[in-house]
Amino acid sequence: MSPLERELAALHKPLLRYAKLQLRDQAAAEDAVSATLLAILERPDAFRGGSSLRTYATGILKHKLVDQIRRCSREVAIEPLDEQSLDEALDSLFNETGHWCERPVAWVEPERAVEQAQMMKVLERCLENMPARLARVFMMREWLEKETHEVCDELGITANNCHVMLFRARMLLRACLDTNWFQRTTS
Repeated sequence: MSPLERELAALHKPLLRYAKLQLRDQAAAEDAVSATLLAILERPDAFRGGSSLRTYATGILKHKLVDQIRRCSREVAIEPLDEQSLDEALDSLFNETGHWCERPVAWVEPERAVEQAQMMKVLERCLENMPARLARVFMMREWLEKETHEVCDELGITANNCHVMLFRARMLLRACLDTNWFQRTTS
């Protein structure tokens, strides 16, 4: 094992800890750290020694994390059935008018559910566990009742991007509430 390889092996644990804090996903953090270490090993001459190896590796890792976060923000967390495309899976959730085909379990009287303090705590937890940008867009649009153009201007995003982010936020929120609130209250 070369001296560089030994130094990189010693950096694995602190880099992984940093990546896990940023990504909140063990497997994704492992991938980002592995990609970082591999990038350094593939081009050892790129490290000129102007900083410590740890600082250099952390800088590369930051770029890998940003790439990973961008990739994940574009992914939709819908699992199609065996012989179903992703488009078909999405289409099957809505009817011809664009409304849900199957309403969430206990949403018969949403006003009553919102009034309950426990439900609000679950809702807040769901929003906290949602990616920060999605939660921010959702809160600005739905809770602060800002117009789409106001949200876009404040966050520097396009209207199309705003609508996509709102869709993703609503899907995540629905899944979280279905799991953590509505299934619990119907059991």
